[in-house]
Amino acid sequence: MASSLVSSLTTRAIVLLLVNISFSFNNLAAKHRHHATHHHRFHSHSSTSNPRLHQAYIALQAWKKVIYSDPKNFTTNWVGPSVCSYTGVFCAPALDDPEIRVVAGIDLNSADIAGFLPNEIGLLCDLALIHLNSNRFCGTIPETLANLTLLYELDLSNNRFVGPFPSAVLPLPTLRFLDIRFNEFEGPLPPELFNKKLDAIFVNNNRFTKMIPPNLGISTASVVVFANNRFGGCIPPSISNFANSLEELVLINNNLTGCLPQELGYLYKLRVLDVSSNSIVGPIPYSLAGLAHLELLNLGHNMLSGIVSEGVCLLPSLKNLTFSYNFFCEEQGICQNLTSRKGLKYDDRQNCFPEKPLQRSAKECNATLEHPVDCFEHPCTGAGGGGAKTAFGTAFIPAAAPAIVPVSSPFIPPSYT
Repeated sequence: MASSLVSSLTTRAIVLLLVNISFSFNNLAAKHRHHATHHHRFHSHSSTSNPRLHQAYIALQAWKKVIYSDPKNFTTNWVGPSVCSYTGVFCAPALDDPEIRVVAGIDLNSADIAGFLPNEIGLLCDLALIHLNSNRFCGTIPETLANLTLLYELDLSNNRFVGPFPSAVLPLPTLRFLDIRFNEFEGPLPPELFNKKLDAIFVNNNRFTKMIPPNLGISTASVVVFANNRFGGCIPPSISNFANSLEELVLINNNLTGCLPQELGYLYKLRVLDVSSNSIVGPIPYSLAGLAHLELLNLGHNMLSGIVSEGVCLLPSLKNLTFSYNFFCEEQGICQNLTSRKGLKYDDRQNCFPEKPLQRSAKECNATLEHPVDCFEHPCTGAGGGGAKTAFGTAFIPAAAPAIVPVSSPFIPPSYT
């Protein structure tokens, strides 16, 4: 749901700004563009008298040399040693010595710059924030990024970066927000990612493959978006490790197979659960009826079957329920008449409900319903692309209708500042 995510991002931005003012070490962030005037509260230091600004000067000049297009002239004034006056570069007192100014943030959001990141970016060791979304940066992420041990927030979204997952982010001790969506990263996600204390993980709209790591570690993320990749496999039971933090889980269009694990019901803070446009089979887990905060549940465009239970339809916070393009054959209680529940948007088309319009043909339904899925007999082990089996082999999406990816803010190329 777009409004909830925008609200989440807005709240996070406000918190970061407040943290900047206090310069708290435990919640570190750099200044945004709108607070550039704050810099005048400190005496200017040339890079020659300040070794850390001199290091930043070397890094930024190296970066400018590998910028090949800057139509909005963001880097035109990246000239001379006064790096704190460069557009998009923000300075603040050093955490270890408030008398020294350092480059604490870089914000080039929506600059439409083409180029790549040089190895010298590792010289910017005082950075707390890097915002590069909505540009044309390409190439791989330098390993020297691992030198930025104070980095709190990294946004590389909506660029043209390639290569494997940028492993340089894994050792960063203070990183709390990671956004690499809308790039061309590929290969597996490293399990170590889920041992970091991140507030948000956005990896959607890349080319990641293999499977969701079977051991999801001890992540503290409240928002996890894996949508529009090529993972395959099933949702591992270790998803329950997110129980104390996760509020939004978005797995749209990932070739996921197998059954939905009962452990999804342990995510008691969950507000958004979207697993649409996959190849998931079996029934709706009864444990989902305990998700009292759930506002959006999208199960559409899968091969789910069985009963739509009243416990799901009665979820107290539910505002949007989609289970279209599946093989459900029965609805309990109020599920049979969801129009009676005010404020609830729902979609139950293309299932196997005999008394409702816009359903599948009897031939389609019988072919699937004659071979029910036993999720207990074929649990998700996290190995290979496994999951529940049917009489037709590993579950697959039938060619019943084109998969429709909902318009939701995690999938719109980001442009926030």
